[in-house]
Amino acid sequence: MANSSFHSAKNRKIRVLIVDDSATVRQCLSEIIASDPNLEVMATASDPYVAAERIRKEIPDVMFLDIQMPRMDGLTFLRKIMAQRPIPVVICSTLTEEGSAAFLQALEAGAVDVITKPRVDTAHALSESRTMICDVAHAAAQARLPRHRRALEPVKVEPKLTADAILPSSRFRRTATAVSNQIVCIGASTGGTEALRVILTALPANCPGIVVVQHMPEKFTAAFAKRLDGICAVRVKEAETGDLILPGQVLIAPGNQHMLIERVGGNFRSVIKGGPQVSRHRPSVDVLFRSAAQQAGPNALGILLTGMGDDGANGLLEMKTAGAQTVAQDEESCVVFGMPKEAIERGAADRVVGLDRIAHVIMGAAVGQSGCAS
Repeated sequence: MANSSFHSAKNRKIRVLIVDDSATVRQCLSEIIASDPNLEVMATASDPYVAAERIRKEIPDVMFLDIQMPRMDGLTFLRKIMAQRPIPVVICSTLTEEGSAAFLQALEAGAVDVITKPRVDTAHALSESRTMICDVAHAAAQARLPRHRRALEPVKVEPKLTADAILPSSRFRRTATAVSNQIVCIGASTGGTEALRVILTALPANCPGIVVVQHMPEKFTAAFAKRLDGICAVRVKEAETGDLILPGQVLIAPGNQHMLIERVGGNFRSVIKGGPQVSRHRPSVDVLFRSAAQQAGPNALGILLTGMGDDGANGLLEMKTAGAQTVAQDEESCVVFGMPKEAIERGAADRVVGLDRIAHVIMGAAVGQSGCAS
């Protein structure tokens, strides 16, 4: 009996609470979550007051929360939850400019991630929404919160496309042709918005040019870039095709599009393109890192931050093979130690560094130093 109980607890499904005033959204999310054998809908609630009563009876592993609701808005409820009894909260928002501003406040208030409400207009859109929602639920359940939570068993990931779908692999050549600038490529997912804030606010205005892939819905990346631009010494903007990667500037890949870099004379510039999801994401870190390996080689520094899954792990190894310096965030400072862990296990990371040291690594690499304390 004891062994049976242990087996049952070990394989318990992740319980999800859905809070949204739309019955249609609640039903759609419920069906998507129920389709994953490792997830289950604990309950649904039409507003925060109903949700609060349900939480008093049972604590969910993850809560999906709408922003705009009657009686109490989701942001206010989120702040109350995080102050009283923190649980992993995923904001499920409508794809609007107004929603993109609110999501920044939600992340600052303690939300683990933000997603757009499921698209059901086509079978392909529904499939991508299903993948995104289930993956985010798994990641949120494993996120580090202010209070200790039980670690869940790793989740098996379904087969996924590699960077070959966007950019064919090739033999990497270390070129002797001089370039004027070194570039820094950063990839992040769950917990990455806060990690990027910590890194970018610590950098001086003369730091190397930086390109970032942060897993985030479209339209939200522009608001995120604008927010960072207002608090950082460096310039931060959502990337467009043709943007030069210049010292003192950070380019963030637009949501729902891949970002690559290409070499133009002695400089590098960004290229934005569509295509299928790679490593279950669009934008994908693997796509950015592969392009950096092919185009920049030893003139690049690759950094893989917090996030679930393995997007970026193969790409970071390709960068290392091409002569780039490579860094993975350490477990202690990660919200989810998934992507960096995969990179470390594959031998892709030259160094494993705490979040508070990464800005130092970037500036050290810019002057040809190790940038890491011994």
